[in-house]
Amino acid sequence: MEFVVLSPKFQLVIPGRVREKMGLKSGEKLQVISFDDRIELVPVKRMRSTRGFLKGLDPSFTREEDDRA
Repeated sequence: MEFVVLSPKFQLVIPGRVREKMGLKSGEKLQVISFDDRIELVPVKRMRSTRGFLKGLDPSFTREEDDRA
């Protein structure tokens, strides 16, 4: 488990092992999400980098019957 310390300027340094594992680079943007009593940092990906990530996904599905009378 990695820990960070909030600086007097409210800055954090993401530990090297976490940066390497996540493939984070200097200057990359992260979205900050506050959820209950925790803070989550989510890398913001360019739309271009998501191109083709659904390749091979089976687009067929079956709908459930509508129960309205």
